[in-house]
Amino acid sequence: MTDSGERTTMTRRTLIGGASALAAAGFTAVPAYAGGADHGRTVRLSVMGTTDLHGNVFNWDYFKNTEYDDSAHNDIGLAKISTLVTAVRDRIGADRHAPRPLLLDAGDTIQGTPLSYYFAKIEPITGGHTHPMAAAMNRIGYDAAALGNHEFNYGIEILRKFQRQLRFPLLGANAQDWTTGLPAFPPYVLKRVHVPGEKPITVGILGLTNPGIAIWDKANVENKLKFGGIVELAKIWVPRVRKAGADIVIASVHSGMDLSSSYGDALPYPENASVLMAETVPGIDAVLVGHAHLEIPERLVTNKTSGEQVVLTEPLKWGMRLSLIDLDLQKVRGRWTVVGRHSQVLNANTVDADPQVVGLLQKDHDKVVEYVNSKIGTCTEAMSAATAPWEDTAALDFVNFIQADAVSKALAGTPQESLPVLAIAAPFNRAAAIPAGDVSIRDVAGLYVFDNTLLAVTMTGADIKDYLEFSAQYYKQVTGAGPFPSDQVTNAPTPTAPTGTPDYNYDVLGGLTKPLTYKIDIAKGVGARITDLAYDGVAVAADQQFVVAVNNYRQSGGGNFPHVSTAPVVYNRQVEIRQLMIDYVTATGEVDPTTFHTVDWSLVSNGAPIVITA
Repeated sequence: MTDSGERTTMTRRTLIGGASALAAAGFTAVPAYAGGADHGRTVRLSVMGTTDLHGNVFNWDYFKNTEYDDSAHNDIGLAKISTLVTAVRDRIGADRHAPRPLLLDAGDTIQGTPLSYYFAKIEPITGGHTHPMAAAMNRIGYDAAALGNHEFNYGIEILRKFQRQLRFPLLGANAQDWTTGLPAFPPYVLKRVHVPGEKPITVGILGLTNPGIAIWDKANVENKLKFGGIVELAKIWVPRVRKAGADIVIASVHSGMDLSSSYGDALPYPENASVLMAETVPGIDAVLVGHAHLEIPERLVTNKTSGEQVVLTEPLKWGMRLSLIDLDLQKVRGRWTVVGRHSQVLNANTVDADPQVVGLLQKDHDKVVEYVNSKIGTCTEAMSAATAPWEDTAALDFVNFIQADAVSKALAGTPQESLPVLAIAAPFNRAAAIPAGDVSIRDVAGLYVFDNTLLAVTMTGADIKDYLEFSAQYYKQVTGAGPFPSDQVTNAPTPTAPTGTPDYNYDVLGGLTKPLTYKIDIAKGVGARITDLAYDGVAVAADQQFVVAVNNYRQSGGGNFPHVSTAPVVYNRQVEIRQLMIDYVTATGEVDPTTFHTVDWSLVSNGAPIVITA
């Protein structure tokens, strides 16, 4: 084992495994259902669940080149999850009368880390290598997984190869063939769980993915796949799963709990609809929820048709938690029926990584560590994204420069060649920084942590003004010069983001050869904040034409920003923005912020500058 891997995971705390692992992980023993003696003995079926693993096997931050850590001291990765899964299986297996537990996942598996990127783009699994997530999940012994929206980021060929490498079904009842409407992936699977001395329990596992894929990965799925609504398809498939013989139905759904959509009304189906499904579709007993990256140990809702309770749980993200659903069953008229339900989450930071999973994938990990740490150039001065959400920084200007420059060069000889080029970027990662001196792939990649591709559209000056006004709702309304702590100003709640607008849904605009300048007056209400909007020192006219470089997530409707999704597309070569940044540094050998960074936008209060602290 190398120093770049799991060896360092012992440094932060004394970790444990074996019999004491569950107690340390937060496990609470809940008494089994005691009523209903007329129906015979109670049997407890346990179902474990993960979601939003996003390419994490090791407890490792590839962008920092160190053991993963955050303010809550979470640990990540399937190697740790494997230890928790083993502890649950051992505990249940000690009772020779208990049925074996099941293990499910709710999607977003093969995108999110350099480990997953490397085996999609640098050494793609289509060449024969087993995807590290497939290898780890097969080793741990999953029973089924649902598709996530990020499964489609690398194209259908990579996804199909990953699917073939799995030893368990990849489910998606609402991922449908574009022409026929038939399921393009298995909608469900039936698992027969042995109960000593009793009739087996037939568990139906239904998988549903996010309809937003039609927007977010339009370039990869259009004319190939379409995505129906979660509630609408559950209404079709839950009765079919029951008719096929399922005693119990568990839905693994890549959709957040509470009703909301980042894409507004761009699609007729909501992005987050798990609770709505549980309330309106009878016949579901439990839901493993994904997509929202939230920790929700247990939520009980009552189905409005049947009056039965449904238990829902979401185990945070990246392998930080393992959900554990307990369903107490009794036979009613010869068929297993749920009579009690409970769920909780177990914390992965309490256990050691499974050495078998680590050993299985250590070579893959080491290869990727070497790749991301390879030097590709130098930087004349340090750039940080720490303050990018509230001030114009060189870090975000670098992203916008790369995007605009690529588009400008590609438009040479086209009718749009003479139009001014702008670019849009968001502060994805406040922790990102490019140091002065040597620059590696991981330094550059840290500025752009998503695998978005570059497009360009044409927009008018009026469109630009509307776009900036929409983006400016990210700020809370305050008056005075401050100083204000940043959390008093940023991440304002909105109707589509009731817990606060995420950083990735705040955009700044910049010009390539000439500056686009503006002020954001956060003493004013939403919709009236953008002032002094000018291009090259001249007020932007409503009908003025611009070419705007933008990522595929935003252009396809992600965040529901105005105009951009309906604007004419003039460039779309399916090139990843992060790779463009890496290629630029590799080709030029140097990043010099003075060549692209100027302060073109600022926050004001009633026209006066304000001060914000971190």
